[in-house]
Amino acid sequence: MQVTDTVQDYLKTIYSIARAGDGVHTTVIADRLKVSPASVTSMIKRLSALGYLTYTRYQGVELTDSGTEIALEVIRHHRLLELYLHHSLGIPWDRVHDEAEVLEHAISEDLEDAIARILGDPTHDPHGDPIPPKSGVYLEVLHDTLEKAEPGPVRVERVSDRDPEVLRHLAKIGLQPGTEIVIERKDPYGGPVWVKVGKRRHAMGTELTTKVYVSKVER
Repeated sequence: MQVTDTVQDYLKTIYSIARAGDGVHTTVIADRLKVSPASVTSMIKRLSALGYLTYTRYQGVELTDSGTEIALEVIRHHRLLELYLHHSLGIPWDRVHDEAEVLEHAISEDLEDAIARILGDPTHDPHGDPIPPKSGVYLEVLHDTLEKAEPGPVRVERVSDRDPEVLRHLAKIGLQPGTEIVIERKDPYGGPVWVKVGKRRHAMGTELTTKVYVSKVER
């Protein structure tokens, strides 16, 4: 099978699900890609036959080295494009994800290199996601979400880029990668997380706290 856009999307999606620590099962992949579980099962069998992944019944899917290599290449394209669109063309950070989803399959390696060079070989995209290097070892640091983090000072490391409305709200309250905030308290029984951004306090529900990743700030 040729490494088509669909193949790239599957491998990238499987990598992203695994990186998040979730089980990589057909239903999860189907939900992420908005396709039927039957379609996912069929594609997994084809990708397994090509050596891009291994599949163990009832245990899920795991990418092989070759599958991981393709996934990381697509992710590099995507995140470089997001940064280029935002930094160089001024497209708002809540719109670059959808644009990059289309363009990531089309750019050549020469264009990828040119974009990286113009941007000064960046390490992170506008949402704080690390950009895989052109070559060499790539390790992503996993951070706690606001939902799981303990009260105290934290730094926003990255935010999910999948919901434009959430990104617009986070930008409005000044909660972006690199910002230091304080988790003041967590209300019990599924209540909001109260955070202080600058001098303002905000109550954040699960819809937001699961999409913001932070690291502890040592005072």
